[in-house]
Amino acid sequence: MSYQDIPAALSEPLRALKLSGMAATLPERNQEACANQMSFYDFLHLLLQDEVLLREQKSYERRYQKAGFKGKKTIESFDFKFNPSINQSLIRELATCRFVQEKHPVIITGPCGTGKTHIAQAIAHIAIQKGFDVLCTNTGKLSTTMTEARATNTYQRRLKTIAKIPLLVIDDFGLKPLSVAQDDIIHEIIEERYECAATIITSNLEPSEWGEAFNNKLLGIATIDRLLHNATRLKLEGKSYRTGKKQKQ
Repeated sequence: MSYQDIPAALSEPLRALKLSGMAATLPERNQEACANQMSFYDFLHLLLQDEVLLREQKSYERRYQKAGFKGKKTIESFDFKFNPSINQSLIRELATCRFVQEKHPVIITGPCGTGKTHIAQAIAHIAIQKGFDVLCTNTGKLSTTMTEARATNTYQRRLKTIAKIPLLVIDDFGLKPLSVAQDDIIHEIIEERYECAATIITSNLEPSEWGEAFNNKLLGIATIDRLLHNATRLKLEGKSYRTGKKQKQ
């Protein structure tokens, strides 16, 4: 349905108030109300529910587009049977997103192909469904974004924006050496978010090895210390899903 299917006396105020959810279902709800001899309050309640549902759906779609997901990874699509040793109960607990509300970090480590990115993005997807804004990225992309912001004199504004995102997912942390400028950028982001917003870190390396990626070792220690404080640790062990798929093929 569209505004054209509604009498002008109603379509114009609906359009002016941007009540597209109500406009979309008004003809159908009107027929339903007449057929069921519905009270005005019940009729209005249904229309308002339609408007709320549409706005929630649009809000979810905006958050999903901004998150930067790679594919649609969910907890339901993760094959727990492939590596039975994976701590399912901890993953289910993380999927409640309590850590987002508590503003705590989550560290997911393990060998290549064990599902670190899948689990991190699946949890982030649930966070979006719960109404949280999310950004999925890596240190390289973060550094590029902030370097470009510095060139346009918008660095501090961009830093504050990233600092306020309720859930930041940084994939493959510590794998590539950072430049001196990148050291500063990553440290500033982690420092601004420390105890103010939740961060998920995935890495093939254990946290004790992350310091090797930093030029400034003292800055690296300070950054890592903030990431580990109050962090929930999830270690994935077992075979690579990617290798397993190739063998089957």
